[in-house]
Amino acid sequence: MHLSKDGTMLATRLGVSLIASVLLLSACAPTVKVEAPKEPITINLNVKLDAEVRLKLEEKAAEDVENNPIF
Repeated sequence: MHLSKDGTMLATRLGVSLIASVLLLSACAPTVKVEAPKEPITINLNVKLDAEVRLKLEEKAAEDVENNPIF
């Protein structure tokens, strides 16, 4: 291929290489997928039980201090 005097061949080659590079870069673009979980979500309710046990212990401690004063 020879360049013509007005440079049209050079402009054509630059245009083709620009289009080719844009296509290559867009083909490698990462994709992000958002999917629902396959297994159900479980929530651990041990916190409620722990709070209930602490409340009972505090009530028992207050009762013991009332029945057996330290001072």
